[in-house]
Amino acid sequence: MTSPLEGIRVIDFTQVMLGPCATQMLGDYGADVIKVERPGNGDLSRTSYPDPAGLQNPVYCSLNRNKRSIVLDLRDAEKKALLRRLIDGADAVVNNFRAGVMERMGFGYEELSRTNPRLIYAVGTGYGPAGPYAHKGGQDVLAQAMSGVMARLSDPDLPMSIYATALADYACGMHMVQGILLALLQRQKTGRGQMVSVSLYDSMLAMQMQEGAMLLMRDHDLNWGAMPLSGVFATQDGAVVLVGAFKSHPLRDISTALGVDDLSLDPRFRDHAAQVANRRPLHAAFRERFSANTTDHWIARLEEQDLLCAPVKTMKAALAAEQTRVNGMILEARGADGDPLRLIGSPIHMSAAEVRVNRAPPRLGEHTDEVLAEFGGDRRRATA
Repeated sequence: MTSPLEGIRVIDFTQVMLGPCATQMLGDYGADVIKVERPGNGDLSRTSYPDPAGLQNPVYCSLNRNKRSIVLDLRDAEKKALLRRLIDGADAVVNNFRAGVMERMGFGYEELSRTNPRLIYAVGTGYGPAGPYAHKGGQDVLAQAMSGVMARLSDPDLPMSIYATALADYACGMHMVQGILLALLQRQKTGRGQMVSVSLYDSMLAMQMQEGAMLLMRDHDLNWGAMPLSGVFATQDGAVVLVGAFKSHPLRDISTALGVDDLSLDPRFRDHAAQVANRRPLHAAFRERFSANTTDHWIARLEEQDLLCAPVKTMKAALAAEQTRVNGMILEARGADGDPLRLIGSPIHMSAAEVRVNRAPPRLGEHTDEVLAEFGGDRRRATA
């Protein structure tokens, strides 16, 4: 198969998650991603979590397949000149440093675009390239806090907490991919590249587009997680999540599924406003019923009434699910050292572009010789 990004070369300065998950997706679909790493330990994800595999740990491997790694000490003028040669022949440069870092190294967009006007220069930051937060350190959890996401609770009685998955990093990384692809399409029309900027902060605001519009236009707090007929309820052997929506009489159908008298006839729950006002007693009634039987029992009962519901699964159970296998969401391959790899695959499925591990997550500097040879460089000059 011909990969959609075959022939596109990306110089990747990114590290941790925001940038690497973006450049990995580009590599998954055929781009030649050259990962530029620091001497010593390279990408921070290589050392962010202790593991027997050291610099090839699962966190690093999860974000860096289908890339080539080179090591250059950019404090040295000769090394910087070699890197400029790479960039002059590239389609895209990607980084997720704080605002101003690339410019101080001599790799800002204005400078690079003078010798490579077709260059697409993608930047991922914490808060954006300008403004009062621009020079603050950006990080996933901080973006959750600063954007309002962390303060949004489905139950006001719950304490605020950190969302356990790197939501901002992944969302921003995917926005970066979209921006790069849009810039590539526009370059076909204009012949010129451009700067693409994304931030953790903006990505978190964008994910709240419905809630934001409601506040901006009606000064009303829209909270889908706090809807009175939705919630997570413990069963005898686990938990069920119920979404009582998109039906004419959802509370009546929930009552039938739970085997209780029609709660919608109770004046406390007669309509949406009353259900919102009396959410606590309504959920207390739900909890009492759900606790009386197993998850499978209640899922079957709820589905009989065509209600939206699901068992609450652990990550381990989700990875073992048949649907995960059918969707091809686990990639198996061999690592750079021959060890087995099991990685999460791409969520984008294309009939004429298959995602495979064509290159294992590279060892630090594994491809320095190879890449420099392609551009007429001398490894001894690059790494000495």
